[in-house]
Amino acid sequence: MLLFQFEGVAERWLTMDDWAHFREFCGAAGYPEADVEAAVAQLSRPGALTACLEWYRANWSPETLVAPPLNLPPVRCPTLGVWATGDPAVTEQTMRNSAGHVTGPWRYERFEGCGHWLQLDAPDRLNTLLLEFLRSEPG
Repeated sequence: MLLFQFEGVAERWLTMDDWAHFREFCGAAGYPEADVEAAVAQLSRPGALTACLEWYRANWSPETLVAPPLNLPPVRCPTLGVWATGDPAVTEQTMRNSAGHVTGPWRYERFEGCGHWLQLDAPDRLNTLLLEFLRSEPG
């Protein structure tokens, strides 16, 4: 994630030699080759890779990655935790432990047979779940 903070540098490094570093990075994390190739196809569109990396840039800075943990207040609003059984980047325990940082209503949903890019693996199910969650009344 530290590499992702450096706009232009991360994009150049990940795409060098026909995305060789990206493929190596994803392969080492355990992503299936078909998923990696599908991601390369999507991320090759103009601006797509930068848009994806901006998520990391908006949520972390180099300082936050090396600083002591922040003492943040708990999340008080209704929160939906979604995890996929094939995600090599997030463990189920990590996702379930997120509930300890939420004082509002917490809901957890597990997706079998999906990977890190859940929105690509099960878009209909995920969108239905998100719409249901967002439309529901708190409490």
